Amino acid sequence: MGDKANAHPGAAGRATAADHPASLRNVVLVGHSGAGKTTLVEALALTAGAVNRAGRVEDGGTVSDYDEIEHRQQRSVQLSLVPVDWDGYKINILDTPGYADFVGELRAGLRAADAALFVVSASDGVDGSTRMVWEECSAVGMPRAIVVTHLESARADFEEMTRICAEAFGGDDPDAVLPLYLPLRGPEAPDGHAPVTGLIGLLTQRLFDYASGERKEAEPGPEQRQLIEDARNRLIEGIIAESEDETLMDRYLGGEEIDLKTLVQDLERAVARGTFFPVLAAAPAAEGARQGLGTVELLELVTGGFPTPLERPAPSVTTPDGAAREVAACDPDGPLVAEVVKTASDPYVGRVSMVRVFSGTLRPDATVHVSGHGLTDRGHEDHDVDERIGTLSAPFGKQQRALTHCIAGDLASVAKLNRAETGDTLSAKDDPLLMAPWRMPDPLLPLAIEAHSKADEDKLSQGLGRLVAEDPTMRLEQNPSTHQVVLWCLGEAHADVALERLRNRYGVQVDVVPHKVSLRETFAGTSSGRGRHVKQSGGHGQFAICEIEVEPLPNGSGIEFVDKVVGGAVPRQFIPSVEKGVRAQAARGVAAGYPLIDVRVTLRDGKAHSVDSSDAAFQTAGALALREAAADARIHLLEPVAEVSVLVGDDYVGAVMSDLSGRRGRVVGTEQAGGGRTLVRAEVPEIEIGRYAVDLRSISHGTARFDRHYARHEPMPQQIAERIRERTPDS
Repeated sequence: MGDKANAHPGAAGRATAADHPASLRNVVLVGHSGAGKTTLVEALALTAGAVNRAGRVEDGGTVSDYDEIEHRQQRSVQLSLVPVDWDGYKINILDTPGYADFVGELRAGLRAADAALFVVSASDGVDGSTRMVWEECSAVGMPRAIVVTHLESARADFEEMTRICAEAFGGDDPDAVLPLYLPLRGPEAPDGHAPVTGLIGLLTQRLFDYASGERKEAEPGPEQRQLIEDARNRLIEGIIAESEDETLMDRYLGGEEIDLKTLVQDLERAVARGTFFPVLAAAPAAEGARQGLGTVELLELVTGGFPTPLERPAPSVTTPDGAAREVAACDPDGPLVAEVVKTASDPYVGRVSMVRVFSGTLRPDATVHVSGHGLTDRGHEDHDVDERIGTLSAPFGKQQRALTHCIAGDLASVAKLNRAETGDTLSAKDDPLLMAPWRMPDPLLPLAIEAHSKADEDKLSQGLGRLVAEDPTMRLEQNPSTHQVVLWCLGEAHADVALERLRNRYGVQVDVVPHKVSLRETFAGTSSGRGRHVKQSGGHGQFAICEIEVEPLPNGSGIEFVDKVVGGAVPRQFIPSVEKGVRAQAARGVAAGYPLIDVRVTLRDGKAHSVDSSDAAFQTAGALALREAAADARIHLLEPVAEVSVLVGDDYVGAVMSDLSGRRGRVVGTEQAGGGRTLVRAEVPEIEIGRYAVDLRSISHGTARFDRHYARHEPMPQQIAERIRERTPDS
């Protein structure tokens, strides 16, 4: 990271197996949708010699966003790995989607990487979701740097963007966010805009000109030196403030010239520790150019300033039964501990797993143990199986380039692990181990689906199983109350991708149907009913009469059946039959076809016939009695109410509370959550928050998140209940 005089010519373009963790760098690109992450990945690959022209590999495809869905939607929807070689290092570049619906892919990229490049657009600024990801990285001490893109925009202002980044990311220390280079603009165009043609290194005071399409080093003129003086002094002070040499600041303030080598070493250490966050600029290569502006500087930062996998703490590992296990950090000769960070399906290869190796060495044809636990609430089954590693490869666009091995600290693709799912642990078959899965956002947007035809119905279960295996941010629910198949997603775009993958990847046509909530019924007061089932049609007839009383019970009581028959009016052997009939009718509902709950049914009297009474007759009589009792009573329609907790920026608290009130919600409390945020707690009918995941994002401009938990069922307002009864054919 020392502003090298000449651009490195790059590697031959073929990612190879690393032989030591010290030669590896794993970096994830983070930023909002449209910030230019994928374009930057392609520019870095071009500069490293991995592609023959911007974004193209040998087969003519791109190194990122190569999925057909991504082509159609014109945005990234999945995590992509692009390995490149640079200056003797192997760099695994992880490109993540910027759209909030695909935050699961972003979290997987953060798990696999050791450092992050935050990509921000000079024309758009820093959005709330990017700030939230920065805070997540800060909480775990992940090293970060900032890359400003879209400098070609007429509104682009690098200096102003640097100030915004310092304000957004610097926290209490804005001098921890400072530029390493200043952009150099060329002659002014007819439209008044002066394009960026080069960079000036603040530490070396050297000029790097990209105007010709290749990086050329030159001596800056006097006016350019004057331009950078203030920024250079501030950068040096910022670096020295992070130095382990406590005398350095006094020496600098005393007028001593600190040598460049010391400054670069202190800068690299501060970046690797996650205490200093340099700002750089980048732009894609022009047509026919070999290098994009700032790409050499970025690659030098990654190799010189970002940590090696050896510097990442060892993961928390247990045996499958939960016993803690000590594992040395990133030891290629240690016990095998690897994690599936992404799962995809290839129509020709089958299931392909992207794996990060944390300990040991992964080799083709080896048999490994696959452990998957902790996601049973999302439609995943716990599993402990042995599987054979298929082909080991490095992904590059649609290509898979064979690897001989994958050591601790590296990433690779593994083919045909048929049971492995995202978040699973791979370990030695004779020494099974388990890593706790990383935190995933809860999917809170329901998508109710039905198979389009009988042929699709046969394939639906398998297709849905593959979807949730690939994406742990989806949750599959077979709702026993509404009898719907519900795929819970993070947002509308997430749902659209799921439907498209079902259609095009798994050949399953589905119809989206309105999502139903689990409504219930109960009695508002005490009522009585008489069930009379008497039929004579030759031979044995049917005879059963029972009289019941129904009264409401407190919430959560269910159905309580009480026998208070005296004198044998209903023979003892038929009392269970009456209860069975009552419960069967309660399950079918008595007013609008929804299950009846929270009542006590008391059997008080009845009549039987010595020949014609039977179990079936008294079941029918019990059901009739309950229906008659309901006909003479006021029946409440009960709706599920959820406890909703919304974490939102203080600027949007009023809008969120007003919106919750408009959804018939009751705000039960607010509390300060730190960082300029407030936690709003409310109780809201579930029927009102089916699309809340989408609406909250709009209200808060993507800065809020929420969770929801079932609280109870309670009576629905009469006018709403009447509308629902009118839509129910049997009401």
